[in-house]
Amino acid sequence: MTGLARRLLAELVGTGLLVTVVVGSGITAQQLSPGQVGLQLLENSTTTVLGLAVLILLFGPVSGAHFNPVVSAVDWLLGRHAGTGLSGRDMLAYTVAQLGGAIGGALLANAMFGLSVFQVSHKVRTSAGLWVGEVVATAGLIALIVVLARTGRAASSAAAVGAYIGAAYWFTSSTSFANPAVTVGRAFSDTFAGISPTSVPGFVIAQLIGGALGAGLVLALYPDADTAASHVILPHSATSESPGPTL
Repeated sequence: MTGLARRLLAELVGTGLLVTVVVGSGITAQQLSPGQVGLQLLENSTTTVLGLAVLILLFGPVSGAHFNPVVSAVDWLLGRHAGTGLSGRDMLAYTVAQLGGAIGGALLANAMFGLSVFQVSHKVRTSAGLWVGEVVATAGLIALIVVLARTGRAASSAAAVGAYIGAAYWFTSSTSFANPAVTVGRAFSDTFAGISPTSVPGFVIAQLIGGALGAGLVLALYPDADTAASHVILPHSATSESPGPTL
């Protein structure tokens, strides 16, 4: 298996398991705490924090553990000037793997809990406030990831990214999807964590705007941040011929 194939497999499985964690813990929260939305969100967010940190540690040395098309796009955008990070071809391949993994992860969660495997969410999430929340959540996520890489603290990414997402569940109006692949995946589960397909475009556009703002902020603070693109989220191989280094 080539280096690129290994990295795509890591992104496919990692993104899939991330969505399984988000959707599965949402289903469990509904079952354990019926009618208690605040407690359900606490259970869902805590599980996501822990699961995301573990997945970054597990898959990061292979692919960087992007699990997010915005992260991959920023990695490509920053690295194209410095000759680091993902190539355009690899960025597109990462995105396809992430989207496929996310959908598969939602279907897996549905199957595990005895629900209809193929379903579509009816949970509408559409308002200007929610879109602003997604801009803020995604901008903060991108800024954190790139700054950690630029300042040589990528090894702290599992804890830091997990902590940020956990906090953003609570301080953003949208509960911090901050990820187009996860957003698409969650449309395939009509449960606590779901989102209606009609609400997906607004969230994805907000996430892309947030990603651009986060990248712009980092470049304003660290003009040489593009040299660290190959260390997003964790140091990994930027070529398709060899696997990423271990930490």
